[in-house]
Amino acid sequence: MTRILITGGGSGTGADMARAFAAQGHEVVITGRDAAKLDAVAGGLIRAVQGDVSDEDQVRAVFDAAGPCQVVIANAGIAEAAPFGKVTMEHWNRIIAVNLTGVFLTFRQALSQMGPGGRMIAICSITGVRGAAYAAPYAASKHGVMGLVRSLALEVAKKDITVNAICPGYLDTDMTRRSIANIMDKTGRDRDAAVASLAGKNPQGRLIAPSEVTGTALWLASDAAASVNGQAIVLDGGESA
Repeated sequence: MTRILITGGGSGTGADMARAFAAQGHEVVITGRDAAKLDAVAGGLIRAVQGDVSDEDQVRAVFDAAGPCQVVIANAGIAEAAPFGKVTMEHWNRIIAVNLTGVFLTFRQALSQMGPGGRMIAICSITGVRGAAYAAPYAASKHGVMGLVRSLALEVAKKDITVNAICPGYLDTDMTRRSIANIMDKTGRDRDAAVASLAGKNPQGRLIAPSEVTGTALWLASDAAASVNGQAIVLDGGESA
């Protein structure tokens, strides 16, 4: 049995991954800031440990409570949209703290207790490999994640540890639903039109299912992906082709 740690495991893609790894018989530790959401996912092989990935002491405490983990998935993230000229320092710092510093703290702590065969996976975004209008702080944070992933992958390659990122387009999750609500509020479009404005960016004309990210994570954690290292695996229906 392998122990898996997933940040942001209380909802959306994090919860989907937790359930899938547990279904394969692995012990899963999920963490996040919302205890109620974590508790709703926990049970059986899934254990919840509350913690904030942007806080160094809390990240250390989460790993102490979890025990040594051979697969660590940095999934926690937030998104906010605003025209560049209206981005405040509070907005910028909040996005960077969770999306980039959170991955740094998670992976640094993971590396301190991870042995050969370990896997570190960042759930990044298509904006980690291209820009995004009205989302400069978010795109900057995700580009930072890709720089971290590629750099760390080179450092740990000879330790038989891999570091990779999964970069999906718009996901069918609560985060995207909040974006849809924001589009409706700011533009007056109805829900169908707002959804279409996001799904239409994907050449397949759809949102990405959390299960597609989960399937990719399961593969990256397997022996079949032992030589996949420092990669941005894009799930976007061909949008970035």
